[in-house]
Amino acid sequence: MLSDILSKTFFQNTVQDYLVFLLIFLIGLLIIKIIRSVILYKLNKWAERTATTLDDFLLRIFEKKLIPVLYLLVFYLALKTLTLTEATQKAFLYIVASIATFYGIRLLIDLINYSLERYWIRKTKEEAKKQSIKGLSTLIKIIVWTVGIVFLLDNLGFKISTVVAGLGIGGIAVALAAQTILGDLFNYFVIFFDKPFEVGDFIIIDNHLGTVEHIGIKTTRIRSLGGEQLIFSNTDLTNSRIRNYKRMQRRRVVFKIGVIYQTTLEQLKEIPGIIRRVIESIPDTVFDRAHFFSYGDFSLDFEIVYYVLSNDYNKYMDIQQEINFKIKEEFEKRGIEFAYPTQTLYIERAPETGSA
Repeated sequence: MLSDILSKTFFQNTVQDYLVFLLIFLIGLLIIKIIRSVILYKLNKWAERTATTLDDFLLRIFEKKLIPVLYLLVFYLALKTLTLTEATQKAFLYIVASIATFYGIRLLIDLINYSLERYWIRKTKEEAKKQSIKGLSTLIKIIVWTVGIVFLLDNLGFKISTVVAGLGIGGIAVALAAQTILGDLFNYFVIFFDKPFEVGDFIIIDNHLGTVEHIGIKTTRIRSLGGEQLIFSNTDLTNSRIRNYKRMQRRRVVFKIGVIYQTTLEQLKEIPGIIRRVIESIPDTVFDRAHFFSYGDFSLDFEIVYYVLSNDYNKYMDIQQEINFKIKEEFEKRGIEFAYPTQTLYIERAPETGSA
């Protein structure tokens, strides 16, 4: 009686074949359950005690990406015990290959993104890098998904060579029509890897200046001192001479002062020493020189050079203001007067002529 039931055939398979399929599938599910409940649990506990994030990442990938593939593999192995029609086999093959490719692509993208983020975080320790990586990650996803789908279609038996050839010809036409866009994309990679500037840097391009807010695939956005947003194409930036003030370790300052021509020689000789003492009394400054260097139209001119040990513009202005105050104070103590535009007019009286 039991043998008769087991030998009954449905869709080219006996009841016994279906029971074998079900048994293999259940054993596979049990093995996966043991892996998740025992092995993964112990590995997670071990990973919590380690300082590195690599083990946490690999465990997360294994649980979210590889476990579903294991379910699919168990089902596929169990299915191999059944006799299926050619159309059914092909349909299951398409389904299995599509799901496996989907999870494989996601696994590869996660690995690439993790590698990129870990490299830049370890290299710079800056949060701004994560924003820059987003543009690169989007491009990587497009490339990986495109290659993965082409690979899947080729393995499923589709004649992909004709499609690829068509895409190649179309790609050339698109490339010729979008040279500017492709140039900006290429220069995005130049900015990303060469790092002439980063988000948060204060830069000057020609007569435009401001702080970098966003570096995109095509454009870079800069917030000017006036508050408006300046948008440059990446090609314009890489072709320009850029001054990056955030990377300035110290600022060289040159300024001039003029005193009146009535200043005595002794006072003139005293001025460089006065200025030197004033600058050296202010923190975060390095005195370089102070010289009486020219006779101006209405003043005796001194040139002063010093360094501010900071790239902060506001700090530089505070220091320069303090220097000006102290120079003014010292000059007033010694009766030294600053020059201002003046002209001296000499009037000569004509000689008087005698009367006849």
